[in-house]
Amino acid sequence: MKIPNMIYGTAWKKENTTTLVFEALKQGFKGIDTACQPKHYREDLVGLGLQKAFESGIKREDLFIQTKFTPIDGQDQNNMPYLESDDIEIQVEKSFETSKKNLKTSFIDAYILHSPVYPGSKLQKVWQKMEEFYDKKEVGALGISNCYELDVLKYLYNNARIKPTIIQNRFYAQSGYDKEIRVFCKENGITYESFWSLTANPHILNSDILKNLSVKYEKGVAEIFYRFLNHINIVPLNGTTSTKHMIEDLKISEFELTNEEISSILNLL
Repeated sequence: MKIPNMIYGTAWKKENTTTLVFEALKQGFKGIDTACQPKHYREDLVGLGLQKAFESGIKREDLFIQTKFTPIDGQDQNNMPYLESDDIEIQVEKSFETSKKNLKTSFIDAYILHSPVYPGSKLQKVWQKMEEFYDKKEVGALGISNCYELDVLKYLYNNARIKPTIIQNRFYAQSGYDKEIRVFCKENGITYESFWSLTANPHILNSDILKNLSVKYEKGVAEIFYRFLNHINIVPLNGTTSTKHMIEDLKISEFELTNEEISSILNLL
């Protein structure tokens, strides 16, 4: 399934997760991002939000659902979907089974490795287990998140039988906005998904350039920036808790920035 131009992010929604997921889907979001990481996500409540949406008439086949395998370093060791003593492949398997159960689905559109694992031999073990889910048609695409080293992405890409088609990274100045990684993505048909797109970039949102474009297009600065991201082949995650912002942000495909305007924002990166 085609990845939507914006995905609803469910991190840190806690007990409000079900309500917010249902609201996002009701307002028109077609993509949901979560993770089997109880420390930051309530994947089980995402599943309840999806169930509520299906009961209201929204069809599963119209949605793009992605979740993640979170390695042990990213987990709360008192609340994990697997045991610390499990072999890494078993950890991946248990996490995946938990995700399917949580999300009440037998098919995950994209399964993402939450962060690289080291050494490379361990990374390959994790990826080969993820490839098995793809082979069984339980997963539609594979990806990696929090991968800021081009060498690691290239290593994974070159050694993978099923190539990564998604990378999901924090979009911020400290990583140089992943300029080299984004070039590699474009050359190899990998979709770049951004998170913290607004939070990490107040200097861009407060710039005269975005403020002027906001006036010109009669859109908020957030919508201008989200539209810009789509123009440069980025699918942003959107974690808003505001129905008003959901409605506004989902309208970004209704206007186009000019090449000159896109270039002027690019110069802020």
